[in-house]
Amino acid sequence: MDVHYLTRVEGHGDITVDVRSGELKECKFKVIESARFFETMLRGRLIYEAQHLTSRICGICACGHSLTSIKASEKALGIVPHEDTLLLRKLLLHTEQMDSHVLHAYVLVAPDLLGVKSIMPLVKTHRPVIERAFRMKKLSDWAGEILAGRHTHPISFAIGGLTKIPEKAHLQKLREMMVEARADYAETVELFKKLALPSFERKGQYVALSHEKEYAFYDGKINVNGEKLVDPQDYLSVIKEEVRDYSSAKFVTVNKAPYMVGALARFNLNGDKLDKKSKEVASYLGLKRPCANTFMNTVAQVVEWGYCLEDSISILERLIKNGIDEEKVLVTMYPKKDQWPIKTRAGRGVGAVEVPRGILFHDYTVDDHGVVAAANCIIPTNQNINNLEADMRKIVPEIVGIQGEEEMRLTLEMLARAYDPCISCSTHLLDVRFVS
Repeated sequence: MDVHYLTRVEGHGDITVDVRSGELKECKFKVIESARFFETMLRGRLIYEAQHLTSRICGICACGHSLTSIKASEKALGIVPHEDTLLLRKLLLHTEQMDSHVLHAYVLVAPDLLGVKSIMPLVKTHRPVIERAFRMKKLSDWAGEILAGRHTHPISFAIGGLTKIPEKAHLQKLREMMVEARADYAETVELFKKLALPSFERKGQYVALSHEKEYAFYDGKINVNGEKLVDPQDYLSVIKEEVRDYSSAKFVTVNKAPYMVGALARFNLNGDKLDKKSKEVASYLGLKRPCANTFMNTVAQVVEWGYCLEDSISILERLIKNGIDEEKVLVTMYPKKDQWPIKTRAGRGVGAVEVPRGILFHDYTVDDHGVVAAANCIIPTNQNINNLEADMRKIVPEIVGIQGEEEMRLTLEMLARAYDPCISCSTHLLDVRFVS
C-alpha cells in the first residue's frame, strides 16, 4: 500500500514498511531530497557572509540558523558580543520558537486530532480556533520584522551586534501584543487539554542544550541523557554522522544509537528550569518527566510557547527600562575610524542553538583572512530521522493486526509529524509504503 504526497510535513520523504506473516521485516525512513550544498557554498566566502547564506537553509528557522552561524563565527574570530546583543538574540529566538510551535500544533497536528485532512475544513467548523492560531503567528511575524528587519532570512543581526537597533516604541508595542497574547495561549492550553494524542512509549536517548541558570535555548552545554555535559566546541566527540544507501540524508547517533532532539528532549532534560506557570501547564496537560511518548512532543511545544512568551515579556521590560547601549550593540560592515574594526584571524568556531526542532550545530574553520575553509552543519531533523525509524520499528508490531491499513497509515503519518520534521532543511511530501 502506498501513500503519496502526505501534506503537513515540510520536504519530501518516504516510509517503507515490510510486514510478512505478522513479522516486521523492514522499516525505513528515506529522504529523497537532492543535496543542497550549503556547506560547499560557504567555502571560499568571507565569514561575515555566512549568516546570510545559512539563513536560507530554512524559511521557518531562518533566525535560528542565522544566530547559530553568528555564534560559530564569533567563536572562530574571538569576538564577544555585548549583554544587550545577547538579550535581543534570545528575544528573537523566543519569537521564532513561538512562530514554529503554533504552526505545528494548530496546522500540522490539530487536524489529525480533529479528524480532518487539513486546516481548511476547520475554517468552517472551528473558525475561532484558526483565527486564534493566526493571531499568535502574526505576533511572531511582526516581532521578526522589528527585531531583525524581517522574520524570514533576517538581515539586521550580525557578528558582534546589530546593524539596526529596534525602536523603543516598537519594543513597547511588542510587549503590549505579548501581554494580550496570554489570553490566546490560555485558550490553546484548553484546546490541547481536550484533544487526545495516541498512546505510545519507547525509552530512548535525548540530547539538548542545558544551562545551570535557565531553560536553555541560546546558551548552554550539550546534555546527553542527563548523564554528560559537553562543550559545543567538542560536539564531534559525542555526535556521529553516517551515510546509508537508501537515504540522501545522513543518520546521526550518540553512544552508537539513535536519539531525539526538540521540545520533548528539552523538557525531559531541562524541565526543572521552567518557570512555575509553565510547570503547572505541563502538569495540567499530562506531561511529566521523563516522558517517552513521542506524540507528546506537541504538548511540550505548547508548554514552551508559554515559557517563551513570559520570558520575552521579561526581556522586553528590561530593554525598555534600561535602554539598549547602541555604542556597544550597533555594528557596521564599513566602520568609521576607531569603530568596530572588522576582525579576521585563523580559527575554528562551533555554534549550538536550540531551534524549534532541536539542537542545531554550525561549525566553521576560517583562515587568516577570515575566509571559510571548511563548514559543517547538523540540522535537528537530520538528528531525529534515526530516532523516527526506531519509533516506527517499535510501533508497527504493536498496531499490526489491530489497525487496518488506512488506520496504520495515519498512525505512522502522525508519528512522523510528531517530530515536526523539516526534511528539506536536512538535506509536504511523504510516501508510506506497506510491502506484504
